[in-house]
Amino acid sequence: NISGALCISQAWPGMARTIYNDHKRFLETYLTPYPGFFFTGDGVYRTSEGYYQLTGRLDDIINISGHRLGTAEVEDVVNHHVAVAESAVIGYPHEIKGEGKMPAFRSLKHLSRGYRTATLAAELRELISKKIAKYAAPEYVQVTCAGWPNTHLG
Repeated sequence: NISGALCISQAWPGMARTIYNDHKRFLETYLTPYPGFFFTGDGVYRTSEGYYQLTGRLDDIINISGHRLGTAEVEDVVNHHVAVAESAVIGYPHEIKGEGKMPAFRSLKHLSRGYRTATLAAELRELISKKIAKYAAPEYVQVTCAGWPNTHLG
């Protein structure tokens, strides 16, 4: 069981070979961080059985009131809630904070069907506040699940 950066040691068909008009940036972004490997920009978790799970972009940062917060960091906390199977965090423009964030829960576990969405949103805000910080708790939460109507919570 280990987490880290997803890097690939061999070229593959369709692999990017440059950035238009900025080859130096391509080299610095994808080949320099881990010499001899192509850095995908993604975090990954490998189980003891050898299965890989992508944990999110390592370079996705949201700036909330001057605090730089990685989206993968928030997604990791949210995914530990018993009702959440998978999540994604996105930023949006905010007049006061500069940027806000909204966790969008793409998939809830089957047992979560008994959860009230308002209760789930409050629990997730509290979890993020405790594990990261109060400023990291989202103002809005969108809960989605196959067969459920999309629900926006304030």
